[in-house]
Amino acid sequence: MKPPSIRLKVTAWYFAVLIVVLGIFGFAAFFAMQHGIRATVDEGLQNQARGIEELISRVTSEEESEELSHELREHSEIRTEADFSQVSDQQGEWIYRTPLMIRYAVPLPASTQSSIYELKAESGLPLRVLVSEASFNGHTYLIQVASPMNGFYGALNQFKWLTLLLSPFLIVLASAGGYWISRRALTPVDEIIRAAQNIDSKNLSKRLKVFRGGDELQRLSETLNGMIERLEAAFKRITQFTADASHELRTPLALMRTIMEVSLRTSHSESEYRDAQVQTLEELEKTSTLIEKLMLLARADAGVETLHRRPLDLADVLREVCDQGRILALEKNITIQEEIGTASVIVDGDSDALRRLFLILIDNAVKYALPNKLVVVSLSTSNDTAVIEVRDTGIGISPDDIPHIFDRFYRADKARSREAGGAGLGLSIARWESEAHGGTIEVQSKLGKGSVFLVRLPIFRPL
Repeated sequence: MKPPSIRLKVTAWYFAVLIVVLGIFGFAAFFAMQHGIRATVDEGLQNQARGIEELISRVTSEEESEELSHELREHSEIRTEADFSQVSDQQGEWIYRTPLMIRYAVPLPASTQSSIYELKAESGLPLRVLVSEASFNGHTYLIQVASPMNGFYGALNQFKWLTLLLSPFLIVLASAGGYWISRRALTPVDEIIRAAQNIDSKNLSKRLKVFRGGDELQRLSETLNGMIERLEAAFKRITQFTADASHELRTPLALMRTIMEVSLRTSHSESEYRDAQVQTLEELEKTSTLIEKLMLLARADAGVETLHRRPLDLADVLREVCDQGRILALEKNITIQEEIGTASVIVDGDSDALRRLFLILIDNAVKYALPNKLVVVSLSTSNDTAVIEVRDTGIGISPDDIPHIFDRFYRADKARSREAGGAGLGLSIARWESEAHGGTIEVQSKLGKGSVFLVRLPIFRPL
């Protein structure tokens, strides 16, 4: 079964929310209208009761109840609207009743306390009745005024049925409008989907259309374009890496093949055969080293190269690497000078990976340093960071080459031979190993004056 589209999901949610909102609005409006009607009626009843109280207060104690009844009748006749009122004395005897109160037989209240209540008259007419007690000149009177509610309740009932009958139509109409709006709103998403489906490894340079609205669609388009750009860069790096690796492997293989073919085609002495075997072995060792570096970088890219980190003294690791570097420096009569100090600098690291990192930098410094010069290896601390410097007095690096010095298979000195310059993977491995330890690596260099490689690693602080 095909899952529902986003348009249908949005419309369904819109439909559900609309039902809830209209339901709440309908109930709130109904009860608000009912409360407002009752408040208005009660205010009118209170005004009517006060008018009768003022009329009774003007009657003296000597006047008979007939006179009071006469005054009340005149008061009732003055009112233009239908008058529902009646007055009784303390003994429950009627002093005055309007014809409407007699017609609908409104009885005395069960309690003489002031109150407002509703009742249905004998003919079924709903009345809202206000009862109040008034005492003047030693006489107590019970005043009842009422208002018919049939018109108000009819309006309420009409509002209720109008709401119930119109709501489904409004909900369907609004849902259809919501579906149309969601369809228009999601049309750019369909365009993004179609454009993304047409992008593959052959046309990664294509980009999605950016909808300039400052909304989520613009951010989505820009984010996807950024992702495609990163994929394009990664694909180019993989392609370039494969081509460079193939080139680097083809050279030693071709050389070894040539050596073996020459030695097989012609007759040579034992020493000449031995020389051919030695040359082949040297190329095999170089090729093996290159393959190991390629495998290391491949595992690092795949995230499967793990470091076995533990707290260790960085000063001890550097001293050990400097001893190894002196062996590399003998041929050029280069001196490895240590500026490490006696204090321990503890980092959380993999000893093998750190030795490889520093040996790459020292080997690189020895290769490019001038004969009979110094390579200085120093260790210092700054706040919570260990700073390692490898400084040489060599040929230096041009400003154009510095941004690419850590790229794979990149050689700053294009004129150097493969034997002297290596495959151009060492500094790429050094950058990965420094970053894997949570650190950074950078180079500062001037042509003809030498280079300084700086590695910064976080110092280990036990919790």
